[in-house]
Amino acid sequence: MASFKEIVTKAVIGKGKKQFTDNLSLQVTNSPNTILGCWVINHNFSGTFSNGVVTINGSYDINIWYSYDNDTKTEVLKDTKNYIETINVQGTSDTENEEVIIRSLSGPSCSKAEINGSVINCTIDKTLGIELVGDTKVRINTLDEVDDWEEIMDSDSEIDERIDEEVNEEYLDNPTE
Repeated sequence: MASFKEIVTKAVIGKGKKQFTDNLSLQVTNSPNTILGCWVINHNFSGTFSNGVVTINGSYDINIWYSYDNDTKTEVLKDTKNYIETINVQGTSDTENEEVIIRSLSGPSCSKAEINGSVINCTIDKTLGIELVGDTKVRINTLDEVDDWEEIMDSDSEIDERIDEEVNEEYLDNPTE
C-alpha cells in the first residue's frame, strides 16, 4: 500500500528571462561631430505580479559624451529613461501572494549610438530575469514504509511501583546512606 507525505513550502513557482531593447532619440543643444562614449548607470527596478503577468517598473540614467564645434569641444548629455516592461509567466497560479524577485542579468548598455543632425539615436539593451516565489505543496511517496514508532503510554503502573520502591525519599535528609 502506497503512503504519501505532504510538505507545504515556499518554492520558485515560475521563472524566466527576457531581453529588452530601447531605441532612444535624444536632442542635443550643440550639433555633435563624434560620439566619444555612452554610459548607462543607476539602474533601478521593481516588479509586481498580477493575472499571470509580471510588470517591471524601472529607470536608468544615460550619459552620452560627444564632441562638437569641429571636434574642439566636448559635452556630456545626461538623461533619465523610465520604462515599464511586462513578462508573461507560464504555469503560475492566479493568486496575488507570490513574491517577485527581479534580477538584472545584463545591465542596460548602449549597443549602438548614431548622430542624425542635432539628435543622437541610441539603442539600449538589457536582460532581466524574474522568479516568482509562492506557497506550494509537494507530495512524497514513502514507498510502503511503515512508521517505526513505539507507542508511549501515559502511565505504566509497573514502572510507577518500581520507582516508588527504589526511591529513597529520605536521601536529602541523610545523604551518607
